[in-house]
Amino acid sequence: MPAPIRYVQDSAHFPESADVVVIGGGIAGAAATYELAKKGVKVVLLEKGLVGGEQSSRNWGWCRQQNRDERELPLIIYSLQRWGELNAETGEELGFRRTGLVYATRDQSEIDAWDNWGKMAKHYGVRSDILNAEQAKLMTPGSTTNWLGGVSSPTDGHAEPALAAPGLAIAAQRLGATVIQQCAVRGLDTAAGQVSGVWTERGLIKTSSVICAGGAWTSMFCRRHGIDLPLGNVIGTAFRTAPIEQAITMPLYTPGFACRPQLDGSYTVSVSGRGRLEPGVQGLRYARQFYPTFKSRRKNLKIRLGLSPFIHGPEALARWQFDGVSPFEKVRILDPQADHAMVLEGINAMRREYPALAGLKMVQSWGGMIDSAPDAIPVISTVPKLPGLVISAGYSGHGFGIGPGAGRLAADLVMNEQPIVDPTPYRYSRLVDGSGLDTPGMM
Repeated sequence: MPAPIRYVQDSAHFPESADVVVIGGGIAGAAATYELAKKGVKVVLLEKGLVGGEQSSRNWGWCRQQNRDERELPLIIYSLQRWGELNAETGEELGFRRTGLVYATRDQSEIDAWDNWGKMAKHYGVRSDILNAEQAKLMTPGSTTNWLGGVSSPTDGHAEPALAAPGLAIAAQRLGATVIQQCAVRGLDTAAGQVSGVWTERGLIKTSSVICAGGAWTSMFCRRHGIDLPLGNVIGTAFRTAPIEQAITMPLYTPGFACRPQLDGSYTVSVSGRGRLEPGVQGLRYARQFYPTFKSRRKNLKIRLGLSPFIHGPEALARWQFDGVSPFEKVRILDPQADHAMVLEGINAMRREYPALAGLKMVQSWGGMIDSAPDAIPVISTVPKLPGLVISAGYSGHGFGIGPGAGRLAADLVMNEQPIVDPTPYRYSRLVDGSGLDTPGMM
């Protein structure tokens, strides 16, 4: 069952040309479209399904600096600034609130890791407060566990995944952007070795600049053009509760569950750090690059083997022509099955931890496919092999919070303007030449 989402009305006219075409209406693509429209660029956003319909509406909604890899800190610092501006700037409710985040634990090794992270992040001006047992208990009023400690990130916050990408797309339309849904991009038109257009199921749009922000589909799309993009796909599970008097008033991480209060009094909930692999051709193709990450996280991953991922979806072996139906049209919205055991585990953990939530009820659950890079750092980069193309993908389960910054960086790159942050950590080349491809840090 899909996650809740705000509907976006399509623009009236299908364009023949554009300065920039953005492929994919998730948070990264919608934010890039908005930033380009602000610059006065003639930009078209194309989405094969619905804006925000895949992982951008299925994530936790956390907008956090806390526990990010150091390479992402400049981008999330900028993103939090933009999150704080966008409601007023766009006139759209994106759900952002700077409420702070709390992590609580009985594991000393987690506390030590958070403490070390905070010492590093202090150099970037990021506030991270280690909590002793008494402080952790005070910041989780009503909880039953006697925590050993925790960490608080008071300048972090959260937004509403159901509202954010659609709201940015609607705001971009008001600035002149064109938004077309139910329209898959089958591939790129090229001339003289560079981008000259995009082939869609409704015909050709001429353009010399493309941002491909296709989420879990990005690697398959790039392979069609001989661009090797090592990404892996992990399926996460989350669920939404019925509204209830909220005993937890800010995003909270515990070993048993992670949750975010929503504006209507309900919660979005997941079980921390867990996921499912359903590998197909793509998973096997890049197994070597992902083995170190897989080995370190094996205990938190379920593996489901079957033929379907080899035939359907972004993991499949697929060939298609630009004048024929593509895999992107066959699956308009990725809607993987939720892990019902995980849902039950999460809601029971919340009820045990907070007796005031004993009546908590789950009303909707969903799966989401997360596109991940081997080092868990996104690719936001030009591609030397194909001038005119910028890739924005591989957000590894923590792309929602950096969405505004990721969109702005992609817009800067595609327009060949001074980037808001150093793009070097996000360069495409590191995935194919081994330069700077490090083991994932804290996420």
